[in-house]
Amino acid sequence: MVKKPFHSVALAFGANLGDAAAAISEALGRLHAEGLADMQVSDLFKTRPLGCAPGTPPFLNGAVVGQWPGTPHDLLRLCQRLEVMAGRPADHAAGQARALDLDILLFGHLVLTLPELILPHPRLGERLFVLAPLAQIAPSWVVPGTGRTVDELRMQEEERFGGGTDWGHRVAGPPALGC
Repeated sequence: MVKKPFHSVALAFGANLGDAAAAISEALGRLHAEGLADMQVSDLFKTRPLGCAPGTPPFLNGAVVGQWPGTPHDLLRLCQRLEVMAGRPADHAAGQARALDLDILLFGHLVLTLPELILPHPRLGERLFVLAPLAQIAPSWVVPGTGRTVDELRMQEEERFGGGTDWGHRVAGPPALGC
């Protein structure tokens, strides 16, 4: 039997419809059940919606790192399937409220540009609601193409926001794995 190589991966998760914490917990449990090993999960952050219509409720956001035995496309398909299972339409507009959002942020040191998947995530360095949780669990991960660590990018974005917390704040420890 040939062993599949594992790849270090980082994902962002978020939700702002229904029981967001339960949806996130369920998705994390399913990610684990489908092969994401050695998971480290950040705290949960309550964040203001960016690029959404006025009146959109705040999001619960966080990040998870782990070891994935498949390809980037395998992980993308799993994330999309979990979003649909949580109630997010397969065809959805950007900036709308969602029952679950899963984004692949990093896949080892891979740099990839395809119509359906860009790695590292193209807006990773611009989103404190992603960088703050990710920096809790993977501060020294060097983001390919930047030469900078996750924590360095987080500090840069915090400086851009004036060091304030108007983007969001920690509300809970890591969610339990559901499933």
